[in-house]
Amino acid sequence: MAASVLFVLTSHADLGDTGQKTGTWLEELAAAYYVLVDAGYTVQLASVNGGAAPLDPASLDDPWLTDAGKRFQADEAASSALASTPRLADITADGFAAVYYVGGAGAAWDFPVDADVRRLAEAIDRAGGIVSGVCHGVLGLTSAQAADGSPLVAGRAVTAVSNKEEELTTFDKVVPVLPESRLVELGGKYSSAAEPFGAHVASDGNLITGQNPASAPLVARLVMARLREDVPA
Repeated sequence: MAASVLFVLTSHADLGDTGQKTGTWLEELAAAYYVLVDAGYTVQLASVNGGAAPLDPASLDDPWLTDAGKRFQADEAASSALASTPRLADITADGFAAVYYVGGAGAAWDFPVDADVRRLAEAIDRAGGIVSGVCHGVLGLTSAQAADGSPLVAGRAVTAVSNKEEELTTFDKVVPVLPESRLVELGGKYSSAAEPFGAHVASDGNLITGQNPASAPLVARLVMARLREDVPA
């Protein structure tokens, strides 16, 4: 039986004081979701507060709506799961071989401070599972600690949305924390694509991170490759 992967989604829907809405970026959810589901893996969606997990409205329209996003919107099972997610407090790490923290600007508010975001990352890490995230979702790993009490990302190769990308989208003036800066503060070995918005993934042991929406399917493929390596012959 293929392994199960937990997808963690933000419950934060307000883009700071802008009056605009945010949430999960659909491409970062859908592209990774179908890489794994199409390969036979079980994906469980969950959100910080449970219930309907908000999607960033900008990710639902052209030019940002991708084929994977359109497929997700038309997928009754996937849409139903998104509309009624369990809350993280009710989720245990048991049975999950990997966790994937999905990005979207909303994650910058609740991922770094939520106790269950941290709990699940640490539990899956301690059990030898894979901890992964993409874009702002990588902030879900920044409060977690390794078994020795050091930051989980310290001394390890990591990536997330770059400060330059935040500046180009003006999110640097809106979000409460910049993922690149936070990773560096924690001792992470940050890297990024040569050009803003280029796909880029960093892999270090059981830690896999992606820079931006274009990186989401690459993260999922690396997670899948690692899961296959861990299956006994």
